[in-house]
Amino acid sequence: MIGMSEAIDPNELPAVITGYLTAHRARDLESALARYTEDAVVTDEGRTHRGKHEIRDWLTRAASRYTYTTTLVAAHRVDDEHYVAVNHLEGDFPGGVADLRFRFTLDGDLIAGLVIEP
Repeated sequence: MIGMSEAIDPNELPAVITGYLTAHRARDLESALARYTEDAVVTDEGRTHRGKHEIRDWLTRAASRYTYTTTLVAAHRVDDEHYVAVNHLEGDFPGGVADLRFRFTLDGDLIAGLVIEP
């Protein structure tokens, strides 16, 4: 997906994405959840979470499982509805360091889909 996209300054990401990433980093569950559509779909670690109820459960588990820091290191625009944010993580999870791609699909001013992968 990144091969068909253009690199952009991370400050050029849509506000809903930067707001989500900020809330996610701060482990602000309600603020992060408010940025999703009711029927959003999130895929992380090979598991798919559908709708706000399952996404809330995933966010809660993700926030309590490991301690880590996240730094936004790159961003890509695929089109007006698809963006990729590359985050560098360091923490007490297996391996201790990872670069993850957060592939966002937007629906207006909300997140309709998010896939997190190496």
